[in-house]
Amino acid sequence: MTNKRDKARAKAKESGRVKFFGLTKLAPFLAPYRGMFSRMIICTILVGVFNTILPLFQQYAFNNFIEYSTLRGLGGFICLYLACLLVTMVLDYIASYDCCKLEMYVLRDMRRATFNHLQTLSVSYFNVNSVGRIHARVMSDTSNISSIISWDVYQGGWNITYIISSVVIMLALDPLLALCVIVIIPVVAIVSCYFQRRLTVLNRRVREINSRITGGFNEGITGVETSKTLAVESRLDGKFFADTNAMKREATRLGHHRALFYTIIGFASSVALALVLWYGGVITMEGVIKLGTLTVFMTYAQGVMSPVQWTVDAIADLITVKVNVERVTALLNTQSDVRDTPEVIEKYGDQFNPKKENWEPLSGDVEFRDVTFKYPDGDEYVLEHFNLTVPRGTNVAIVGETGAGKSTLVNLVCRFFEPTEGRVLIDGRDVRERSVNWLHSHIGYVLQTPHLFSGTVRENLLYGREDATQAQLDEAVKSVNADKIIARLPEGYDSQVGEGGNSLSTGEKQLLSFARAILADPAIFVLDEATSSIDTLTERLIQDAIEKLMRGRTSFIIAHRLSTIRSADIILVVQGGKIVERGRHEELLQKRGYYYELYIKQFREEQVKAGYER
Repeated sequence: MTNKRDKARAKAKESGRVKFFGLTKLAPFLAPYRGMFSRMIICTILVGVFNTILPLFQQYAFNNFIEYSTLRGLGGFICLYLACLLVTMVLDYIASYDCCKLEMYVLRDMRRATFNHLQTLSVSYFNVNSVGRIHARVMSDTSNISSIISWDVYQGGWNITYIISSVVIMLALDPLLALCVIVIIPVVAIVSCYFQRRLTVLNRRVREINSRITGGFNEGITGVETSKTLAVESRLDGKFFADTNAMKREATRLGHHRALFYTIIGFASSVALALVLWYGGVITMEGVIKLGTLTVFMTYAQGVMSPVQWTVDAIADLITVKVNVERVTALLNTQSDVRDTPEVIEKYGDQFNPKKENWEPLSGDVEFRDVTFKYPDGDEYVLEHFNLTVPRGTNVAIVGETGAGKSTLVNLVCRFFEPTEGRVLIDGRDVRERSVNWLHSHIGYVLQTPHLFSGTVRENLLYGREDATQAQLDEAVKSVNADKIIARLPEGYDSQVGEGGNSLSTGEKQLLSFARAILADPAIFVLDEATSSIDTLTERLIQDAIEKLMRGRTSFIIAHRLSTIRSADIILVVQGGKIVERGRHEELLQKRGYYYELYIKQFREEQVKAGYER
């Protein structure tokens, strides 16, 4: 029994250290602004002190002017009172302004740090973490943290100062009358703690339901064509009605608890005021205290309850924000599966500070030497003791059915993943001997699903090469027949492509992606089923251009249509995540193996499709 108790105490002690340490992780973001933070705290405390002192002027006015019906010394009194108000206003302005700046500066630094760190992480991180989850870390969590360490600290500092100062002044004026107010404070604190827990639970439920409603609303709009063709409008309406009804129910419960909470706090303030009026009235009539002193107690009795409530809320927020802090720091502490050694960074620089003067040119020789590989989140080996030499200028095609694992080799060449065993060599050197940034700057990658950044056509093309001239832009787009697309746009190169390029068709986005890759003039080209989203006519237009551009460059083509890779120097056939065949087109057909079956199947499908089109 004793051992269990000791373990529980040890666990609680450890938990306390963890909580404290969780909040201290904010130190790197607060350190640059410690002067601003300290000034905000000092000014906030002084504002709380002055706010507590101001009712004493009321006491003085009653006891010295009203009671004796005299205006003697009123001028000095007014000047001193106005001076205190002015000082309070100035201090409050400084504290509020510093608080606002602190929130924005810390928010900016945290978002910049998380966004930049995301750029350093490998592809495997994004494979196992959803966009929504990452977005919540960068946007929602950082916003909560910056708000709490600025405004909650500001409010908390003022509230605690006001409570302590009020209690000290009341005890100094009349201890017994002070107890009439002080005895209510623990009751308000306990009630606030109880309701804070209930309101937190209900708030979480409302947010969860609201997320479902937002998701349903988004799906109802973006999937309107699908819902109409399936005639499921009534089902979607029923689900949306159920969610909104649940939202109404939980939001009503939240409003009920919030109204009850504020009513109880108001009642507690009224009780404190009633006690002060009752006992204070008695001792005032007996001459123990003056009327002005009684008015001061009335002011504190009404004013001290809200700070107690806000202090409890602030403490609850500080406890809650620990989760946000842990999630953000967990992201920042996540190490990439693919990262350069300190020696490589020293010579070649990193993603944000490249030392391009030390970057060697890339020829394009690629070699897989005894490579064994499995994905970080996988259990089976995709490659085992795999060897392949790809001389400069070789055209390598990778084929297989959807989901067969065709992207594995490309991921290793691009160093999106590291080999589990063995080495990948570029120009005879292990890729790990030079920086990831150096390698990526020499690779042109065109994805199956093209992505354009928000902005103009020109801005998207210049991502491939920032210093490209207009003549080079024209040559790149013309080489893949994208010049016709730009000519049709209202403002040509300066036309906006929309978010993700959504103002263009998939084929148009693909052609611009080709032009962007070509503009970079890479030594290695990777085409990830890059023509699968393009219609047959457009594919024919760019096929000749691709063959010309591949000359003299090492290229890896993940092929969807086998008819497009007949001239490849080597074809790798992937089945079930394994390379089962390799060779040239004619050689693989003669083997009558898996490639032959794929080719015949696709040839028949194309023949049937051509018959339908005729």
